[in-house]
Amino acid sequence: MIKFIGKLPRKCTVAFSGGVDSVAVADFLIRGKRDVSLAFFHHGTKTSDEAEDFVKAFSITNGVNLTIGRLDRQRTKGLSEEEHWRIERYAFLETLPGPVVTCHHLDDAVETWIFTSLHGQGKLIPYSRDNIVRPFLLTPKSELVSWCQRKDLKWCEDFSNTDVKHMRNLVRHRIVPEALKVNPGLRTVIMKKYLEITL
Repeated sequence: MIKFIGKLPRKCTVAFSGGVDSVAVADFLIRGKRDVSLAFFHHGTKTSDEAEDFVKAFSITNGVNLTIGRLDRQRTKGLSEEEHWRIERYAFLETLPGPVVTCHHLDDAVETWIFTSLHGQGKLIPYSRDNIVRPFLLTPKSELVSWCQRKDLKWCEDFSNTDVKHMRNLVRHRIVPEALKVNPGLRTVIMKKYLEITL
């Protein structure tokens, strides 16, 4: 079941990568009769070229507006590639009329909590920041995948998400599975933390 925090906005822009998470969220909101627009950020890669074609087709099929942002600044020395992408992507999203819905889910929250704990202090992904909201932080990724499968929806895969040279991917693919062996209820722990904050 797809769960969300608070009330979903009647009108919003979905940060849309074309991946399974964003396809599920966009489709969920469209079926829920929300007034949805899409925002896609091109990271200057071949994968983004392929994703852009998919995103354009999705927007046409669903009759929704699409805004495209593009990476146009060089990476600052000392900044990792993934951090550079994240900063530029959010800079683009913050130029859009809110609310902008990102497709962060419960597994992202678990990953972030572990990642930040390894750096000294465990942190939750905030529900909101400026014009950006993250209503789906209570939904496991498996539910988003299941939604797309049940609705026979297509999505595009970003194979860089499996490259463990990126620290986030290392945490996601190697550390999180081991952490879940230590505490299989870790997702529930993080979910309860969000409920404590939002109730």
